[in-house]
Amino acid sequence: MYSHTLKRKTLSDLLSDSLPVQIALVASYAALIGVFSQISIPLPFTPVPLTGQTLAVLLGAAALGHRRAIAGTLLYLAAGLAGLPWFAGGVGGVKVALSPSFGYLVGFIAAGLVVGALAESKMDRTPIRMVTTMALGNIVIYAFGVTGLMLSIHVGLGSAIVLGVLPFLLGDLVKMVIAAGLLPGAWFAVRRAEAGR
Repeated sequence: MYSHTLKRKTLSDLLSDSLPVQIALVASYAALIGVFSQISIPLPFTPVPLTGQTLAVLLGAAALGHRRAIAGTLLYLAAGLAGLPWFAGGVGGVKVALSPSFGYLVGFIAAGLVVGALAESKMDRTPIRMVTTMALGNIVIYAFGVTGLMLSIHVGLGSAIVLGVLPFLLGDLVKMVIAAGLLPGAWFAVRRAEAGR
């Protein structure tokens, strides 16, 4: 464990850097995404469901840093494609690679890289910085998701944005507000605890 808050790049650096702990963090992150994937609401006007996945992906990436976030999202995707039914709606298997939502799943990996790296640069320490970090992570996910929609259901960019971005903006705003309280709040608690020693 590091001796000073400033030496910690992410909240997970509060824990031991032993291999078993690192494996547990990655596996727990993948499992958390799987659990939040089950918060899934089908929308009649788009083939992409409303889910809790992005909150788990982006918050977890900020807490873990980019390396563990990439490993965790890769594990989530690989296990789901191998048949573990923990994608949105409780589905799994290679058939998901042909679904309209698959681009978003791939985007989780890229977003884990971006958000994790931003958090390591202390972009998770204040509410405004955390909102910015979440917004950038969402943009990355949307870029992959919209591309996947265009390829899977053969629509143009405008239609893909209408189907795959606009219906989810309000929900993402709520997730940003939640993240703006949780991560900076956790860092504040850490600093207060260390100051009281």
